[in-house]
Amino acid sequence: MARTVSCYDCGNTYAFDERKRCACGEPLWFETTPDEFAWDDAGAIDDAWRYIDALPVSNPTGVAPGGTPLVRAERLDEYAGCTLSLKHEGQNPTGSFKDRGSAVGIGYALEAGQAWVGTVSHGNMALSMSAYAAGAGLDCAVFVPADTPAERLELIGRHDPEIFRVEGDYGRLYADTLSLDAPVNFVNSDTPLRVAGQKTVAYEIVEQSAPDAPDAIVLPVSSGGQASAVWKALRELETAGAIDEIPRLYFCQAAACDPIAAAYRDDEPRVTPVTPEETIAVSIANADPPSGTRALAAARETGGAVVSVPDAAIRDAMDRLATRVGLSVEPSSAVAVAGVRRLAQRGEIEPSDDVVTVLTGSGYKERYDADVRSRTIDLDDVERELASVVGR
Repeated sequence: MARTVSCYDCGNTYAFDERKRCACGEPLWFETTPDEFAWDDAGAIDDAWRYIDALPVSNPTGVAPGGTPLVRAERLDEYAGCTLSLKHEGQNPTGSFKDRGSAVGIGYALEAGQAWVGTVSHGNMALSMSAYAAGAGLDCAVFVPADTPAERLELIGRHDPEIFRVEGDYGRLYADTLSLDAPVNFVNSDTPLRVAGQKTVAYEIVEQSAPDAPDAIVLPVSSGGQASAVWKALRELETAGAIDEIPRLYFCQAAACDPIAAAYRDDEPRVTPVTPEETIAVSIANADPPSGTRALAAARETGGAVVSVPDAAIRDAMDRLATRVGLSVEPSSAVAVAGVRRLAQRGEIEPSDDVVTVLTGSGYKERYDADVRSRTIDLDDVERELASVVGR
């Protein structure tokens, strides 16, 4: 595909290598034309490289991301207030949706002859970029906040990147890396290469839902990069005639740090920074999202909304997913399920709506404070103790 990027807001276009943000300040994404959608055998989704004709790379790279299941969650319908399906991105190679964007970013670096890649992240994206860089034989620079927990650093460090723990404003760090005078291709959370890769999740959702697209797609939002990617993909599919109408897009944040939801509630045209409080959904606690206004536009233009939910609702959604569906997800993923429930309670989502919620990451990477029910018994009492449970 032609490597041309454009601004969703003002319409300016540039060569990709020229810049990563528009002169107006908004983020850029790759232009795609309808003839770049060449898949015909519906249902044969092995991985995200199925859509390579619509991506800014020519060759598959590394352990293939994508091809994740769309799980029908009947046992959550009553709880969620709709007909609910779950796009389980925790089955990507490093356990999160970030692998889609990382694979495209690494693929581009290889084709461009770049030796170094980098990212700014304190979690899934840092791990993903490190893993895909290691698989491609590239060096990787990871910039994390200085207070990143040791257990996260250990996971990232398994792939031997250069890890820099940075004191100072995280939002500024994100922006500064995009203009550094260094031979490093930074694939941050809303840069064009990452958005291009992450939009494949929406392609898959539409194919897996065929012949009808879902009524709504719900996902957690942090930087706004993933929200932008899903919106971009759906716009492309509508232009290509693959869907008749774009599903409503709903984005969900933790109430402790919800700048996009705040702008939506207050009917503001742009997202502005907030002062964050502590939340268990730390992976999406972005107080100054670089693509926040683009995500806000996506929700409004598709007839959706942006909501926020308290930590108690997030914990409840995590528990429901684990005990009724058998899926352990990180708190940031559960935000979306809690958001669906809230939207249904407000009447914005109807019981008859077919809704897809994107579960962005696995819950098996880190420990979370929780009371685990157990009992200690004597070996001779196994039969009696088991009977007391089975028979109750």
